[in-house]
Amino acid sequence: MGRIVGLVMIGVVALAAASWAADEAGAEQSAADEAKKIALFNGTDFTGWKLFSPDENADLAQTWSVKDGVVHCTGSPAGYMRTTRQYENYRLTWEWRWTGEGGNSGCLLHLSEPDKVWPKSIECQLMSTNAADFWLIDGTDFKEHTNKEDRRVPKMHEHNEKELGKWNKGMAVCEGDTIKLYINGLLQNQATEATVTKGYIAFQSEGAPIEFRKIILEPLEGGGPVKE
Repeated sequence: MGRIVGLVMIGVVALAAASWAADEAGAEQSAADEAKKIALFNGTDFTGWKLFSPDENADLAQTWSVKDGVVHCTGSPAGYMRTTRQYENYRLTWEWRWTGEGGNSGCLLHLSEPDKVWPKSIECQLMSTNAADFWLIDGTDFKEHTNKEDRRVPKMHEHNEKELGKWNKGMAVCEGDTIKLYINGLLQNQATEATVTKGYIAFQSEGAPIEFRKIILEPLEGGGPVKE
């Protein structure tokens, strides 16, 4: 009996050690994943971003501002804030909310110059109740865009946005020529064989007050900032 008890105890210790080692490995992997993440918005100012409007006389400080870790956008005039660096193969997450009655905005992926309204890119729509529709801008395309008379490719499901005034979370997984869009954890749209696979990232000013925060980019394998 004593020998059996001893063997059981050895087994328990071995299992505990294996579990501890697995926990340690998981913690190390989580720490490594966190270290790879890039805070595109620093919560303080527009370092790393360019503010653009086609109206050269516009005072963009009246359109875009930062307070308490949040980007505030009045929605007027039309334009966007975009990264000053280009990216490829990444997971982008951000949060947004409407401060009024809702309206129109979007996250522009794989944007290329010249800056204009609106630049060549693939848009993840953020319009109220339409978040995650794709819009193809200035000639971009992908396989799921089958109706060539309409630049819009609707999301897969009914909208799952939170009520106005509450924060929503968006995620775009851009890997090779594929883009997957998630809203509040639900896969809402997917594009494959996209004609653009890298570029700047932008958030639109498009007519209604909106706020953004926690804009984080996590490079996937072989991804991150594009070498210039």
